[in-house]
Amino acid sequence: MEMAGGKQISPNIPVKSSILLCFSHLRWNFVHQRPQHILTLASKQQQLIYFEEPVFEERHYPFMRVNDETPMIRTVTPVLPAGISATKADAIQRRFVDQILTSAPHDRLTLWYYTPMALRFSDHLRCDVCVYDCMDELSAFKNAPAELTQMEKELFQRADVVFTGGLSLYEAKRCLHKSIFPFPSSIDVAHFHKARQPGDDPVDQVDIPHPRVGFFGVIDERLDIEMIAQAAAAMSDVHFVMLGPVVKIDPLSLPRAANLHWLGAKSYADLPRYLRHWSAGWMPFALNEATRYISPTKTPEFLAAGLPVVSTAIVDVVRTYGAEGLIDIVDAEDLEPKLRSVLSSPRNLLLKKVDAYLANMSWERTWEAMAAHIQRAYAMKSTVPLRRGA
Repeated sequence: MEMAGGKQISPNIPVKSSILLCFSHLRWNFVHQRPQHILTLASKQQQLIYFEEPVFEERHYPFMRVNDETPMIRTVTPVLPAGISATKADAIQRRFVDQILTSAPHDRLTLWYYTPMALRFSDHLRCDVCVYDCMDELSAFKNAPAELTQMEKELFQRADVVFTGGLSLYEAKRCLHKSIFPFPSSIDVAHFHKARQPGDDPVDQVDIPHPRVGFFGVIDERLDIEMIAQAAAAMSDVHFVMLGPVVKIDPLSLPRAANLHWLGAKSYADLPRYLRHWSAGWMPFALNEATRYISPTKTPEFLAAGLPVVSTAIVDVVRTYGAEGLIDIVDAEDLEPKLRSVLSSPRNLLLKKVDAYLANMSWERTWEAMAAHIQRAYAMKSTVPLRRGA
């Protein structure tokens, strides 16, 4: 559905309802990760409007590209004329946000931020609860806006409750807000357990020899490209399968080898089909500012799939999964011997321990705990004015 700036949205949103308006730097239909897991669960109790960063096209006028993903999940992507100034882009998005909320009468409004940059066009909004789900240290990422750090400070001041995507990030931010809580990546166990069951090999993977070591996720500056090239060169008999979209780096900069297979982006639904035919999973992350606070969702997903895993020394991975003996921590010097050791060990060696560890992890539990914090924040805001009036 496309709507020009002056048209009304034809809402299939209830006349009066609870609305969660999320501002995100991530596309809803890009990589299925934390926002999709959490907000899909949130949409069971309220209408979700997922407002993405704009796209710029050769157009004469701005409009909103709207998709109803489900009856309770609506994605909105501002489409702006190429070359438009940042000031005009903010003004148009501010108007779009106002139009959305005017077209959807509501009793309760929750604002949910994944990107502080959205404050540039949403700082005028009044809401019942403001949530900042700080899933990454965005200021450390490649091409981060110069003003992002300042915008985050403003968001900390506005937010009623803050969540972080991992324990390290919580420790770095906890002094900045009185109601901040760590929520590391969780897991849809049933989905990844499908990888433990037999099934056909995907067409683009079927001809790749074994053993296979695989990675899935966004391929960007957080990966140690040099380590990947060294591993492929040192272990010519092992085939490395890399799934995921390439962003923020030149695809031509990726190393090429007969045993290195870049298969591109895959849907979340298809991941178990690929993983069931791998011998091991690996997470060859670079150790840099961009990875200092990450808590990769794929760690428990690999484990739920029944794969042994090796990873570089990402702090939250070492402290959580490495300390429990569930994965092997490697560096460039010992990657080959540790990976060969993993490949030669019985695949089901850790399954019982893994399953016991993952038994209490689920996105449902994560959302329930988040929702409880949000409800407390709402209750506090609702009762304080009454006390003052009394």
